[in-house]
Amino acid sequence: MRLVLASNNAKKLSELAALFGELPLQLVTQASLGIPEAEEPHATFVENALAKARHAARACGGAAIADDSGVCVHALGGAPGVISAHYAGEVAPQAEREATRRVQDAANNARLLRELQALGPGADRRARFVCTLVALRSADDPEPLVAVGRWEGEILPAQQGTGGFGYDPLMFIPSLGRTVAELEAQEKNRVSHRAQAAAQMVQLLRQGWHLG
Repeated sequence: MRLVLASNNAKKLSELAALFGELPLQLVTQASLGIPEAEEPHATFVENALAKARHAARACGGAAIADDSGVCVHALGGAPGVISAHYAGEVAPQAEREATRRVQDAANNARLLRELQALGPGADRRARFVCTLVALRSADDPEPLVAVGRWEGEILPAQQGTGGFGYDPLMFIPSLGRTVAELEAQEKNRVSHRAQAAAQMVQLLRQGWHLG
């Protein structure tokens, strides 16, 4: 079964493909089908994920899945939240998509550090990564499958590690003693917010769509 991922993020595709590997699914990005990105006007992860999944499902005429995720920092009232991907505002496009993403990540991380530094040395740096997955059999599916994963940590005052993407170099996981960017891909795929949501989604796909 083909499942269209409503994202153009190559690393996100790689992560989800590994996490869904046990299911009879062909996961493809919407970009590979010429589907443009959807608007994300909502205030919550679940509303944006549903909007993206519905947009991709309508454009491809079949099943789609969307991931809306981000980091929520306690001291900032849950920000960056749903605007995590463009917290610093959209950067100028680079020659390649991945280059643009790297520039955007750097700008977002810099803004998050500035916001926390402005709160003073005693600021609460507790945060969590949140991932919401929504899967639809079609654009008009009345029964969307919804899975949510949360990964608790804290924001460091400086980046550590070179792996992952987004806020991974800033998110320290106390139980592991490392930032997310310092984890091996296999370990991250086992314990991350996306891994938690994907594990839930695998069960939902088996039960609701009778896959596997």
